[in-house]
Amino acid sequence: MSDRNKGILLLLVSALGFSIMAAFVKLSGDLPTMQKAFFRNIVAAFITLGFVLYHRERIFGRKENQKLLLSRSALGAVGIVLNFYAIDHLVLSDAEMLNKLSPFILIIFSAVFLKETVRRYQIIAVLVAFAGALFIIQPEFSVEIFPYIIGVVGAMFAAGAYTLLRILGSREKHYTVVFYFSFFTTIVLLPFLFVLYEPMSWQQWALLLSAGAFATVGQFGITLAYKFAPAGEISIFFYSTVVYSALLSILLFGQVPTLLSLIGYIVIFGASFYMFLKNNRKDHEETEKEAS
Repeated sequence: MSDRNKGILLLLVSALGFSIMAAFVKLSGDLPTMQKAFFRNIVAAFITLGFVLYHRERIFGRKENQKLLLSRSALGAVGIVLNFYAIDHLVLSDAEMLNKLSPFILIIFSAVFLKETVRRYQIIAVLVAFAGALFIIQPEFSVEIFPYIIGVVGAMFAAGAYTLLRILGSREKHYTVVFYFSFFTTIVLLPFLFVLYEPMSWQQWALLLSAGAFATVGQFGITLAYKFAPAGEISIFFYSTVVYSALLSILLFGQVPTLLSLIGYIVIFGASFYMFLKNNRKDHEETEKEAS
């Protein structure tokens, strides 16, 4: 199997992991969002700690990277809580697709904060993606719009975390970064757990602990996928999350996305596919230029 196909396979597994995580979070029922986020992260913290110790890396990373690690973790913690809130209050596939706005927001953040060049096709893709989001949100200026806004804001915080990951990627091992984020989020959410905690059945315990395990599968899957192939070549396959989530929505919750939501999915996927083709063409041209 080629490295590219390995990357695609890992990305499909990662997308499935995150989709099952979201479904388990929703299946766990009417529990506080902070409580759900806590259990998702404490499981991930224990699993990733094992990897850090096995590879004999610094548990909390290098001293010079602490500000970046803290900032990435803080942004990621807010993003995950907001995403869980959206999962609880929206059709699963709607919540997942709104969360998938983060790569487009990342383009904006990378230009503003990292001074990266934004090309015209990227601007077009961002505008089209946000137009697709409006089909999903279907704004009516009522309280029903609130979970959709939370979903978009969650994607913004996730994009902020990914922006810092672009800097951290060459400075820290991926399992150190994931452990730091999971441990930080667990500690931050602990006071909320004491205040808001609601007793859980054994089924809820099992669902939330499993959600943490599948989230870790998703996290490692996406990290390893990009080691086998550049993100520009394979990132489009991560949108399979929405297909998985739509199927899980129907099978587990009897929730069928509306026609407008489906149009929104197609528009956002189309924007991502357009950017995927443009990135591949650009990489191909640069390779040919270097060869000549």
